Amino acid sequence: MKLLDLTLREGEQRPGVEYTVDQKVAAARELDALGVDYVQLGFPVADDRTRRVCEQVDLDAKTTGIARAVPGDVDAAVDAGVDVVNLFAPTSDRQLEHVLGKSREELLDTVVTVADRARDHGVEVHFDAMDGFRTDPAQLDALFDAVDAELYTMADTVGGRTPAGVVHHLDAMTTDPDRLGVHFHDDLGVATANTLAAARLGVARADVSVAGLGERAGNAVLEEVVAAATVGDEPASLHVDETRLLPTARAVLDELDEDVEPAKALLGDEVFAHESGLHTAAMLDDPATFEPFDPARFGGQRRLLFGSATGTGAARRLLERAGREPTEARVERLLERLDDVDEELSLAEAVALAGEVA
Repeated sequence: MKLLDLTLREGEQRPGVEYTVDQKVAAARELDALGVDYVQLGFPVADDRTRRVCEQVDLDAKTTGIARAVPGDVDAAVDAGVDVVNLFAPTSDRQLEHVLGKSREELLDTVVTVADRARDHGVEVHFDAMDGFRTDPAQLDALFDAVDAELYTMADTVGGRTPAGVVHHLDAMTTDPDRLGVHFHDDLGVATANTLAAARLGVARADVSVAGLGERAGNAVLEEVVAAATVGDEPASLHVDETRLLPTARAVLDELDEDVEPAKALLGDEVFAHESGLHTAAMLDDPATFEPFDPARFGGQRRLLFGSATGTGAARRLLERAGREPTEARVERLLERLDDVDEELSLAEAVALAGEVA
């Protein structure tokens, strides 16, 4: 399954967020080095930043820009120099009426015409069905069959689907999964799970963003999708350098002046930190006791912390690592010393302290 990273476009659809050209260039290069297949740079008709980014980057990944089913949008994307035009239009009955104000027949005529216009310019065309997961599957199949594009993406635009609904909807489609992409929002907190459910059915592409950055609750999370597909039970085959996953995600966040909560899955400062006496004692023997995978696999690092929460089992193991016999008296003295520290100690610091205990 291929990955389209849309951090640079979805991320700045949040209120008050706008990335500079330099930020987009730096982040795009990081994502390219990771190995994502597509990097979505922006909405070319909105301003000239997409064009300026294209002029400064030479990526192995294909660059993409979004365009409404409007000739001017397509022309702006082509002029910007993107490799792929992500043409989008509402497809559900509700959005046809309240967003586009057109009939389904008018939608079909418009999208076919504009897609042909893009293809005439020699660019790759992907068609994204807004609100596709609330559109009748037969109507989607008919639309996809009529539009000349390399890929057709179904979007859960309002973030209302769960994995069972994703599977049901995709199973009802006759379009071959290897011509389908998926785009999920995280309003119910299951965008990553939805993406993995779609991957299980063989879709060709998934849209993701670093830390899930995107409008409202965000999108399927790049690092979560990659990690889950690598160490979980999902059969997705991806083409990224997993050892660079977390360093790349953090580098992108740094370039974009973004941050995450300490408990954010995979990226938060607290995620691979362990202080509980029970946990640290066991993990000194076997880290897998309380870890689903070695963080180093994705470029992360575990932190075992020692202080007032440290128990006798961990204290014994620290003394053993320091080459000291873990007598009851030494264990008690080490625990007293650990209880007095102002901040939790790292493993190396705790072993050094254990070596000082008489």
